[in-house]
Amino acid sequence: MAKIRTFLALVFIAITTLLLVPLQLISMKIGLWRETVILRIWHKAVLKTLGIRVHVTGSLSTERPLLVAANHVSWTDIAVLGSMSDVRFIAKADMAGWPLIGFLSKLQRTVFIERERKRKSGDQASEIAGRLANGDAMVLFAEGTTGDGNMVLPFKSTLFGAAAMAISGGGADEVFVQPVAIAYTRLHGLPLGRRHRSHAAWIGDQDLVPHVKDLLAEGALDVEVHFGEPVAFSSASNRKQAARTMEEQVNIMLQQALRSPRASRPSVAARSKA
Repeated sequence: MAKIRTFLALVFIAITTLLLVPLQLISMKIGLWRETVILRIWHKAVLKTLGIRVHVTGSLSTERPLLVAANHVSWTDIAVLGSMSDVRFIAKADMAGWPLIGFLSKLQRTVFIERERKRKSGDQASEIAGRLANGDAMVLFAEGTTGDGNMVLPFKSTLFGAAAMAISGGGADEVFVQPVAIAYTRLHGLPLGRRHRSHAAWIGDQDLVPHVKDLLAEGALDVEVHFGEPVAFSSASNRKQAARTMEEQVNIMLQQALRSPRASRPSVAARSKA
């Protein structure tokens, strides 16, 4: 049964991608409609294929320029956030070369960064600053890597420099930074405990293809997304302090999401099967 589900899911997402990619290319070329319209449809299709249900508390801020500081659990975080909000992403440079994923990321106008090459950090922060100044809401997975979904790793302060650049070079008086927590909470309607939350996590050097296959075969994941209140970042702000503040806020919301009634109680369907 799992093999049949995986096969059908792959066929569905392949057909969806083949249909939507040309439309996205047209949108990027001549701008008949907002580029994010097609992207949101594609992200929703991915979530449907994987069986991921999204529960949202709060919403993306309307303030601009806006930098979204989120925790990072899995590659599925991109589909989760992209399905509900008009956002762009900041990703590691090596993702640009991944088969298919790199191409799809470019269709989203993702900014690729090389954290190891300090000489390029200024140019990369400048590009992010330009996007912020132009009104794009940029998502920064501020831990710099993926975690196990149980706690927030320390936020890196380096790329918060993009907020300062948007002020100094982009003409903005301030940039708003909004904390967002992503929590994978249930599998087949049953609460995911601390030990089993790694089912959803894609950690470190774990191969992508086996993880995709596992999610396709299993399905039925619930994820909580909590949007916090944006904080104004001005020329007088300290990026290290901003990183600490965002880390604390995201961690508070993550723990709230993991303890929420939706996370801790089995669904009606799950109880009826028990």
